[in-house]
Amino acid sequence: MNRRSIWAALLLGTMGLACEGPVERPPPPEHDGVYSFANGCYAMDATAPGSDDTRWLRPDEDGTGFVFTARELAEGSRFFLKPSDLGTYLFYDEEEQYLVADDEGRLARRAELMSDILLVDDSFVSPAEWELEVSSSDEARFQLRHRRTGSYLARDGLVEDEADAAVIALYETDGCAEHPELTLDAEGAVERTTFDDGSVFGFVETHSHMFTNLGFGGGGIFHGAPFHRLGVEHALPDCTQFHGAEGRADFLGYGYDQARGGEIDNDTLLTALVTGRVPEFNHHTEGYPEFTDWPSAHFSSTHQTQYYRWLERAWMGGLRLLVQDATTNEAICDLVAGEGIQPVRYSCNDMVAVDREIEAAYALERYIDAQEGGPGRGWFRIVTSPAEAREVIEQGKLAVILGIETSNLFDCFSVPREGFPTCDADYVREQLDHYHELGVRVIFPVHKYDNAFSAGDGMKSIIELGNFVNSGHWSSFTEDCPDVPTVFDRGSVTFGGLNMPRDTYLAPAPNDMSDFPDNPVDTITPFLSELMAGSLEGDWCQTHGMTELGETLMGELMQRGMIIEVDHFPRRSYRRAFELLEAADYPAAGTHGTNFDGRIYAIGGVSKTGLGRCHDPDEPGTTIRRIQGRVTLRESMGGYPAEGFGFDLNGFAGAPGPRFGERSVCSEPQSDPVTYPFESYAGDVTFTEPRVGNRTLDFNTEGMVHIGLIPELIEDARHDGVTDEELEPLFRSAEGYLRMWEQAEARAAEM
Repeated sequence: MNRRSIWAALLLGTMGLACEGPVERPPPPEHDGVYSFANGCYAMDATAPGSDDTRWLRPDEDGTGFVFTARELAEGSRFFLKPSDLGTYLFYDEEEQYLVADDEGRLARRAELMSDILLVDDSFVSPAEWELEVSSSDEARFQLRHRRTGSYLARDGLVEDEADAAVIALYETDGCAEHPELTLDAEGAVERTTFDDGSVFGFVETHSHMFTNLGFGGGGIFHGAPFHRLGVEHALPDCTQFHGAEGRADFLGYGYDQARGGEIDNDTLLTALVTGRVPEFNHHTEGYPEFTDWPSAHFSSTHQTQYYRWLERAWMGGLRLLVQDATTNEAICDLVAGEGIQPVRYSCNDMVAVDREIEAAYALERYIDAQEGGPGRGWFRIVTSPAEAREVIEQGKLAVILGIETSNLFDCFSVPREGFPTCDADYVREQLDHYHELGVRVIFPVHKYDNAFSAGDGMKSIIELGNFVNSGHWSSFTEDCPDVPTVFDRGSVTFGGLNMPRDTYLAPAPNDMSDFPDNPVDTITPFLSELMAGSLEGDWCQTHGMTELGETLMGELMQRGMIIEVDHFPRRSYRRAFELLEAADYPAAGTHGTNFDGRIYAIGGVSKTGLGRCHDPDEPGTTIRRIQGRVTLRESMGGYPAEGFGFDLNGFAGAPGPRFGERSVCSEPQSDPVTYPFESYAGDVTFTEPRVGNRTLDFNTEGMVHIGLIPELIEDARHDGVTDEELEPLFRSAEGYLRMWEQAEARAAEM
């Protein structure tokens, strides 16, 4: 090229740049703050601090990144702003690609995201999350802070100095691709909040485990979350990574589901443990959007049944009070993780999981607030007093109470462990104060295994083995049992060879189980002869009951006005618990359904029941009989005439099954199935046929697949000739629970 050609090219290039020129930014659009862009469609422009020359963000030439080069809004990308937390967003463009910043600070474009779940990495923070803040350079506009790096968005990528952050604005537009989410399949708005006498309206779910996925080391032993910052694709993904092909690494689910159906024996269970694989096809693994086999609360124990949209549907159907109990099982986690059957993200320790689940409950509250446009605007509210719960319910929202249900409460083991604090009265008071400050109001003093407060609940089968490795003690069952009701502490001993009752409950352990977390099978192999010795038939119960420290715990719970759950006490502890409660005139909760022949109602406590499933054409209304019987008993004991649910969802307890089809739970032919649409009991919401992704649910042949099908369960009772008047005690059950809680607080004040 000669000199004249060079000068001509430079001149033409200069003219081209002059034609491009600056683009004057428009006035800032009106908005209601950083939270107000939730689930809306926007284009984004940016200017350098102090400049009026703007450009809109759009894909680069090869489509792998984003650049601020569009000169007009119409040329810019259209982003669906999906909140991942309050004031934090995913930018999802019209071609279903995310705005991310790569490790070099460049603006990249990604169709798929990795997450802490998929990577089994508890420390992972997605590069697709952006925190929207008021600009430090222009109070009428914004800046974006990259959550993963803490750096700021600039015109050419990320910068570390806030002073160099681009000044951005978001312009409402259309043409966005909506971010993946599940449908509600319900229309209307919650209107009914009270009865004419001032009692709060709605039913209570007394026993729920939304965050079991964060128990068991937080991997995929229990699969699926009630929400995820990155959306449903990461909350409810395919479970092959954790449960293996055909679900055959789902050792825990297989054991529970087969045992519940009476279809498993010790040999099968132990073989599965040694091989790390169950012996046959277990379940299809597809999650969002296919959901081939799960969720399925009646048939599958290890998959999420309380995704937040399903919970929202239940709320729209009348759910107004829910007790969220943090739960886990350290011994089962050690067993599965220690053998490499399934991965974990953090320690199997019970209280590590409890802390994660409490934290996650508050994160879900923020997440729902974010979807609804700001703090306090969501329908999910964690409450710490009955007065606060009443206020929330009267606003038409769902009041959520936090609880703890786990074996090694406060790390108070039945046999002290090296590296843990001494569990004495002062330590218990300290722990209660700590968790009370975190918002916990419900406590199970004991769960499955022996702890420092009481012998375990006495459940048999795999729990016997778990208690053995958790404590190092042989089982301690006897046929000399007190005549008190029980949910778990009864029946035959599965592993009879492990049963060697001890005289002193808190004696040193005869067996060293310290290597179990790292080498589970090797640790229990020396005991194979005991494990294979066969069962002990009859009615066996725990030899031991509540300890002195357990009585201290009971007293401290009462002094704080906390709700004491009694149904996991073994028989001897249960009897002693009632002696203490009755002496103090203090109420309790029996949310596995035991009422001690009405004695729990006599002290102002609550239990739970449910609707019957099978209709009898010769006797309409049989589905409500259990509730009616409980309500009559409660009223006769001076209690409030109401009774609520306690499904124990995500707690390996199943759920109401189907009336129709090959898997019907009914022995006689059924008629009058649920049809759509139908109205809620309150008449303010219309329910349509439910879906999970691409799968249409059939309540009639699948049962209560997840918590969002409680409206179907109630509608099915109405098909049995149950009147709204007969259902009223169910819809007064939130009031009944609050009255119990109010009595507990009143007695605490008197103490």
